Amino acid sequence: MELGYARVSTAKQDLDRQIDTLRQVGIAPERIYVDKKSGATTERPGLTAALAYAREGDVIVVHTLDRLGRTVRDTLNLIHDLAERGVGVRNLADPIKVDSTNPNDPMAQLAVVLLALFGQMERTYTLERVAHARSVATAKGRRIGRPTVVDPDKLAYAVHLREAGHTMAEIVAKTGITRTSLYRHLPPRPPEPVTAGPVTAAEPEPDRGPVG
Repeated sequence: MELGYARVSTAKQDLDRQIDTLRQVGIAPERIYVDKKSGATTERPGLTAALAYAREGDVIVVHTLDRLGRTVRDTLNLIHDLAERGVGVRNLADPIKVDSTNPNDPMAQLAVVLLALFGQMERTYTLERVAHARSVATAKGRRIGRPTVVDPDKLAYAVHLREAGHTMAEIVAKTGITRTSLYRHLPPRPPEPVTAGPVTAAEPEPDRGPVG
């Protein structure tokens, strides 16, 4: 029997494309197991159910091999464990086709390794590109993430309230601005003085002599 498995990383993503592809190759909907979980997490109830249902001679079919795991080691370990149970793995949309039902086929094993490696490399490069773009934007003073709209008049009122000594809870109640937005948008407080009077360049500190 062929069992389908589909996964997306977040609840906002859509499983339809993967499910449609699996149905087109003849897998019944009740035998397509799904997860809306990051591959990095070990809590994937859909995959767990598919593995529990699979019997010797079955094949787990995925849209692409990276749906099974987020690292080369995890993917290869899973395929190896399934092979020991007599369960195969087959992919549909990768540029290199994999069918692990024949453990004696060296080309199939090589394809598994290459696809898992390419998937991990692409994820690593994507994370590096995102981190680089974020650091460049931060260095240029641009805010990262979704913009939050805060009424400038309310923000000015919040600044006035803080300078008057009101607590953050009081400012939230009086302005209607959320605490998170206040922390994000309020200008930083000036540093608290550590002396009774300011030390200026024109008035250098006197020589205090050696310690002791």
